[in-house]
Amino acid sequence: MALRPWLDFRRPWRPGHSPALAVIPLGLIVTVCVVDVLSPPHIHLGPLLVAAPAITVAFAGAGVTALMGALAVAAQVLIGVLRGVLATANIQAQVIALVVVSVVCVTVCVVRDRREQQLHRVRSVAEAAQSVLLQPLPTRTGPLRIAGLYLPAEEEADLGGDLYAAARTAHHSTRLLIGDVRGNGLAAINNAALLLGAFRAAAHRQATLPRLAIHLDAAFRWDSSQWRSQTEQDTTEDFATAILLDIPDHDPVAHLISCGHPPALLLQGNRLTPLMPKASHLPIGFGGPFGVTSYDVQTFAFEVGDLLLLYTDGVIEARNADGLFYPFTARVPKWTKDDPDELLRHLQDDLLAHVHGHLDDDAAVVAIRRLAV
Repeated sequence: MALRPWLDFRRPWRPGHSPALAVIPLGLIVTVCVVDVLSPPHIHLGPLLVAAPAITVAFAGAGVTALMGALAVAAQVLIGVLRGVLATANIQAQVIALVVVSVVCVTVCVVRDRREQQLHRVRSVAEAAQSVLLQPLPTRTGPLRIAGLYLPAEEEADLGGDLYAAARTAHHSTRLLIGDVRGNGLAAINNAALLLGAFRAAAHRQATLPRLAIHLDAAFRWDSSQWRSQTEQDTTEDFATAILLDIPDHDPVAHLISCGHPPALLLQGNRLTPLMPKASHLPIGFGGPFGVTSYDVQTFAFEVGDLLLLYTDGVIEARNADGLFYPFTARVPKWTKDDPDELLRHLQDDLLAHVHGHLDDDAAVVAIRRLAV
């Protein structure tokens, strides 16, 4: 621990900055020194030397900043010696002020570099958590080609309340989940992890899609409320909108249960059809308290070449600076001939361009294309 302050001096340059930038403060020191010595006695440019360590802070670490500060102080002393005024109070005050500024600049570098190292460690942990919780979807399962896209609302975040997952069953079918947990922050991440864990544990062994929905609702509600008092349970509204899909390998259909989630989109060529189930059930987490004991399954045709899009409301509710929603259903048909991965790359670029790089809510999209068996 005692060596840690010295370790900050071993990082000479900030990431993304070239050592060639050191020419700027060095050139400033040399120029000020030469011009000041050659100027008339009433002209003093020495105070400009303070800019050298101040500029260095922007692109270098504490070690290089300290070096530039020392060179600036040496230049100020040299000016005083060559002009025969080193013993004057004015030059001595300038030297002291330059030393103080240099020390402050070095301190700023040390504090900044430590903070950046802490943020890097936190981001590494977040990336590890994302790889565990929001695992990449399989690119191919049975006759399906799948791709997933997750865009966090916060620039430095890697995981929020939106989620998706896939599982293979013993009945030669693929089950998929997409969901959006209420709220944001750590509570939403915790509930998203809870729902993903329940799905992965049960999706492959529950005999029917309705039984899987009942299991997810019960597991979500029980786990999120088991440590709360009765009063807290009455006032807490933990829930998640979700769509559950079961797509058999050898039958050109898709079985769907919607729990308060935006409708999936079926794209056949350039024709887009929202899959509006006859019954949209309560979100996951509300089923038990409201006495839901069964879930209706809607079956839709899903032929070879067709594309299914699952998404969260962060996509369709994304607004630009003028308050206009992203025209999701108008843009997507232009990319239906692309592979799912390519389609999602087009969608990501177009969505971020619409909102000028800033989303107000997390967004997730899953693209599924049926191929020939």
